[in-house]
Amino acid sequence: MAHDHSHRDEHESKSSVPATPNEHGAHTENTGHAGHTDHASHATGGSGYNKHEGHHTGDFLKRFWITLILTVPLLLLSPMIQEWLGFGIAFPGDKYVLLILGSIIYLYGGMPFFKGMTGELRAKAIGMMTLVALAITVAYIYSAAVVFGLKGMDFFWELATLIVIMLLGHWLEMRSQMSASRALQSLVELLPSDVSVVRDGREEKINLDQLHNGDTVIVRPGGKIPADGLITDGQSYVNESMLTGESVPVKKARNDKVIAGAINGDGVLHFTATGVGKDSYLHKVIGLVQSAQEAKSNTQNLADRVAKWLTYIAIVMGVATFIYWFTAGGGNLSFALERMVTVMVTACPHALGVAIPLVVAISTTLSATNGLLIRNRTAFETTRKLSTIIFDKTGTLTEGSHAVQHIIPLGEKYAADELLQYAAAIQQNSEHHIAKGIMKMLNEKNLELWRSGDFQYMQGMGVTGSVNGKTIVAAGPNYFQDKKITLPETPGEIDPASETVNYLLIDGHPEGIITLADTIREGSRQAIDDLKQMGIKSFLLTGDNEDIAASVANKLGMDGYMANVLPHLKQEKVKEFQAEGEIVAMTGDGVNDAPALAQADVGIAVGSGTDVAAETADIILVNSDPRDVVKMIDFGKRTYRKMVQNLIWAVGYNVIAIPLAAGILYPKFILNPAMGAILMSASTLVVAFNAMTLKLK
Repeated sequence: MAHDHSHRDEHESKSSVPATPNEHGAHTENTGHAGHTDHASHATGGSGYNKHEGHHTGDFLKRFWITLILTVPLLLLSPMIQEWLGFGIAFPGDKYVLLILGSIIYLYGGMPFFKGMTGELRAKAIGMMTLVALAITVAYIYSAAVVFGLKGMDFFWELATLIVIMLLGHWLEMRSQMSASRALQSLVELLPSDVSVVRDGREEKINLDQLHNGDTVIVRPGGKIPADGLITDGQSYVNESMLTGESVPVKKARNDKVIAGAINGDGVLHFTATGVGKDSYLHKVIGLVQSAQEAKSNTQNLADRVAKWLTYIAIVMGVATFIYWFTAGGGNLSFALERMVTVMVTACPHALGVAIPLVVAISTTLSATNGLLIRNRTAFETTRKLSTIIFDKTGTLTEGSHAVQHIIPLGEKYAADELLQYAAAIQQNSEHHIAKGIMKMLNEKNLELWRSGDFQYMQGMGVTGSVNGKTIVAAGPNYFQDKKITLPETPGEIDPASETVNYLLIDGHPEGIITLADTIREGSRQAIDDLKQMGIKSFLLTGDNEDIAASVANKLGMDGYMANVLPHLKQEKVKEFQAEGEIVAMTGDGVNDAPALAQADVGIAVGSGTDVAAETADIILVNSDPRDVVKMIDFGKRTYRKMVQNLIWAVGYNVIAIPLAAGILYPKFILNPAMGAILMSASTLVVAFNAMTLKLK
């Protein structure tokens, strides 16, 4: 807001970031090495139980290969396979060899499913692992009974192929889930292992974990920046694309900020480290992304509920199928058991379990590398339903880089340069756009910066303090309204439609006017036009006066504006739109916008660097580009479509497969357990591939 001196550092101190990456930014998400549990948290069900807990991707792959090797001789010794393929292998005790091979496969290959079933039962969250464990147990017990004299044909081959295919399916699922998080790992890898620092006047190389805030760091051409910091010497172009999505290298010079993980260009930079390890922007990106991945959205919860009920249906249908065919078939145990096993295998909601989490993980990591940080999954899904977007003006639709236009004394007591010095002295304690513009003008004129004390931020009005023994107030028109003081007459050379007017009061008397001008951001007009094409209304919300608000809103073709709005009233404006049935997004960049960001259905914080730590925002636009709002809405719609497509495929597959497995078309068609397992795994691959196509656009 033009007259609302927001202090961004307050945002930063409020930020709470998940402490998943370690102290120096290394990511603790695992790599699949032995001894590491690299399951993804999005495999959890509604109860929070993780079906892959205690396992890692490498373990599933190892069990798959060993089980597959043992399955080959088991298949060759199975009478049914021999009958199908027209060959015979028989020797004394061959059925006991089958039993031994089947037992090893059952115990070793089936162990992950037994552990999973135990966890599900303890968590009172019966699900897929329980279903698999029941299916292979039924098949094993029946086959063992056949070896010891029960009339019928063993099902060892079905047991073995079921376990092999299920292990492969789980490995593919976990591998897909892990690959969705590789963008996070690639962010971690942006940090160098060694750092050049200046200590005791000498340059030395140290390990990254030995770097501390306050150290002077040297980064040579092509080097990776190891920590956030402030440049003290040198000039270069820095590539921040992996962090902010900004494809063009950014020019950096003295007093500019650098971000950990960025790549230096052709100059040598010296900077003071201000954000090492957990304090770095990179760490916050990783934390925010991982937190978003772990958050359970409404759609995910729906998928969990569907999976749970499908599992119950599978168990009930399996038992009912067994009873039906056992009674209708005149006590044919093997056929009844075969139908029950087939139902349980085919009905596994495996694809459903991976359908939504994969889309969530991919969309979150993909958006992070393009400058969209999603903190709240539910809010992100709400973007597809937005009907109104409210924009803060300064720093959002405009550049926010105010430049002083006029310094006008209101009398002869103080000269223009003196007024500038008084204003700069009091504004030096603020980080508002007005303060930055005044400080910039002071530096350009090479004037002395006076000391100030008793600084106080007056929310929505301005700042006050003491300079040279005098009480100084730098404020906008809201201050005069609040104090019921007559507003000085605006001189004719000032254009209130394009200039921000800031008044300087010394010991209670208006002594001068300083005006500043802001420019509309490149892309603001395109963003508003694109929103109109989407059928979404846009409104300007600002603390600036009526003329400035009207000028900006009209130039951009917005649907309306609200001027002279104080921070707490911004929240009320959002509530008014919501009361009319609008789904509202609020876009802002300062602490003064926090109440409105929290109130909105979707709170969007605008800012780069460490400013992205807006506590109340649901989504953060790193690049400060209003066109990213349009990009975010479009991406939200495409993400939701992928979720729905995967849900339809996963549920539709089960709706068709369960009756076929139960034998509804018997004797014309019969779905055997191995084919059921193959189809189940195929459905998992289909939803995984469909989720991956989100990257293609």
